[in-house]
Amino acid sequence: MSALEKSMHLGRLPSRPPLPGSGGSQSGAKMRMGPGRKRDFSPVPWSQYFESMEDVEVENETGKDISFAKWLILYGSEGPVLLLLHGGGHSALSWAVFTAAIISRVQCRIVALDLRSHGETKVKNPEDLSAETMAKDVGNVVEAMYGDLPPPIMLIGHSMGGAIAVHTASSNLVPSLLGLCMIDVVEGTAMDALNSMQNFLRGRPKTFKSLENAIEWSVKSGQIRNLESARVSMVGQVKQCEGITSPEGSKSIVEGIIEEEEEDEEGSESISKRKKEDDME
Repeated sequence: MSALEKSMHLGRLPSRPPLPGSGGSQSGAKMRMGPGRKRDFSPVPWSQYFESMEDVEVENETGKDISFAKWLILYGSEGPVLLLLHGGGHSALSWAVFTAAIISRVQCRIVALDLRSHGETKVKNPEDLSAETMAKDVGNVVEAMYGDLPPPIMLIGHSMGGAIAVHTASSNLVPSLLGLCMIDVVEGTAMDALNSMQNFLRGRPKTFKSLENAIEWSVKSGQIRNLESARVSMVGQVKQCEGITSPEGSKSIVEGIIEEEEEDEEGSESISKRKKEDDME
């Protein structure tokens, strides 16, 4: 796309004023803690970022097959729809901070979708995670939401969601497709990283003592580098299990991270500098 075309497209998307009571984007300064104070790992409700969470039931040849939970933020009926597809193991809540930032800059509507076997989505066949099936899911959700006359839709996918977005677009499953955006590795490079991914998955704790503990682990292990995002999105990545004792290996991982944090706060300037860089990132 030429520079002229880009400027013309941007010109069609007027900027929006800051959200009421938010003072602009919800990202940034209010989430940062002063020097020498521990960071807050308590969960943040999704309602601070999304107006509503609704279910969309999708049918196939054999009847009702899947119930999707979609997280919506709608301001009127103007502007294109940004349909957000998360990466593997994540959920629609992973887009919360992005949503808060983008709606303050662009007049648009946002739909962040929990893909099958992720988040709050319920499906009869959770093991069918083929690209073809998941791409059809996206097309079916668009049809269920908007019928035969969907608004202009921009597909934005991260990692696995980027691959699904490509398959959805190439199969022409979204007739009003306006554009396609892929973030991070997609398919080819992801396949090359499978060996290291196996090691990463083996090192993850099986259980956590609390949701706060899960949020703390996600940030300190580097799985989620943005604390604000971790506080709102980690709830979509864990399931509550009653009466299950944490394995010793998982317990040692979590407690080791916590102990390391306490030691760091007692006097390491280099660690403090790294934390500031992580918060900025």
